[in-house]
Amino acid sequence: MSSKSEHLQIRVTARQKAMLKQAAAAAGQDVSTYVLARAIPDVRLTFAELLGALRRAEDHRYVLAELNDFLATLAPSEFRGAVETADVGGLSPFLANYVAAMVEQGSHLKGISAPPWTREVAPLRAPWFATPMNALRFHLLRASPVAFKRRNLFVDASVGARV
Repeated sequence: MSSKSEHLQIRVTARQKAMLKQAAAAAGQDVSTYVLARAIPDVRLTFAELLGALRRAEDHRYVLAELNDFLATLAPSEFRGAVETADVGGLSPFLANYVAAMVEQGSHLKGISAPPWTREVAPLRAPWFATPMNALRFHLLRASPVAFKRRNLFVDASVGARV
């Protein structure tokens, strides 16, 4: 984790400050740590770091597998906090769609609404299949989760599962 090198001030009322101090003390944290943890949860940082790793990866499969594992382990409230915002800029259309599909499918599995940013990622123009084997394409057409199909991605597994 990087060290803190910036300073930020916010204006609050005396009552708000007292409430923040009380909540921080109950959580066993100082006020700065308490407020920062709620404004930018660790899970949101992890999600952002994984997106950054996707931008840099020579082989995206390992990062997508790590992202899959990460999303699968989150409780619904953590999931919502982690994926609420995302910077998919700099990702290829394939990767932006794959991440959006994972988030949409994960949201569905956890019984929450997908974040608005997923609707801003335009689906792929041409279908992409997880295997070059033509004999398996019919299976992928049927087995792919809806979130992936809508994005023209045809896979055999989704969030929480491995092939």
